[in-house]
Amino acid sequence: MDYLIILSVQTMSTIAALFLLCAGLAIIFGMMKVINFAHGEFFMMGAFVTVLSVNSGVNFWLASLVLAPLAVGVLGLVIEWCVIRHLYGRMIDTMLATWGLSLGLMGLADAIFGNTVTGISDPLGAVAIGRYSTSIYELVLIGVAAALFVLLFALFKYTKWGLIARAAMQNPHMTAALGLEPRRVYSLTFVIGSALTGLAGGVIAPLTSVTPVMGLDYIANAFITVICAGPAVLLGTSLAASLFGSVNNIFTFMYSSVFGQVALLATAIILLRFSPKGLTAGKLKKAI
Repeated sequence: MDYLIILSVQTMSTIAALFLLCAGLAIIFGMMKVINFAHGEFFMMGAFVTVLSVNSGVNFWLASLVLAPLAVGVLGLVIEWCVIRHLYGRMIDTMLATWGLSLGLMGLADAIFGNTVTGISDPLGAVAIGRYSTSIYELVLIGVAAALFVLLFALFKYTKWGLIARAAMQNPHMTAALGLEPRRVYSLTFVIGSALTGLAGGVIAPLTSVTPVMGLDYIANAFITVICAGPAVLLGTSLAASLFGSVNNIFTFMYSSVFGQVALLATAIILLRFSPKGLTAGKLKKAI
């Protein structure tokens, strides 16, 4: 019984981490159709901001929940202003540009921080469950992911800006005809997606090694999850993260992390074979 509780907590933590990782990409790619190959590097920057801030004496919660998303959001604003806004509707050009940004950000991080592994310790310690123990911080991570889902759902469903953002993504010409500026909406949406990715890097930093190339370990799972989410961006991403996170964690516990990754990829292939448009392609496609 204790083992099942630990496995459940670990699985929910994996799902939470995957959702946090994918939330920003779901908005940028799922809503804006911008393929951001620098997503992993935005995540990496958020992790480094948190590590450097904590090592400089800043409170962990301030560093991860405020400074990391703020710093990466500003970075996203600069990148959107200088690069992305000139490439809307040109998918191949956007892919090449963000791939170049990915390589550039990795090189910049390597030049600044060096090719070393750093990180921060778990801020909350562990709690015993029978013969086993689990990190209290993993329980907090689950709460952060749940709160973020509710916040994003409320933002895009019930606020005026959320309605404008969804309208601009679906029909920019009609939005412009109504006197609104789609480019401003795109810019703000890209910044929000970037900030969410920085937040993910900040809160996941205590659970992983932080290196200049750490984004490479996460970007594949992020794109797989968002692609399999389907047209309902938030609901689909949460469902896909739940499915893939569960499969990955269960097979990792049973065998190894390699088997967990293989099982995740196999599940994605099977899902896309029987539902090419994703998990929310049916009756759920009109959800957010």
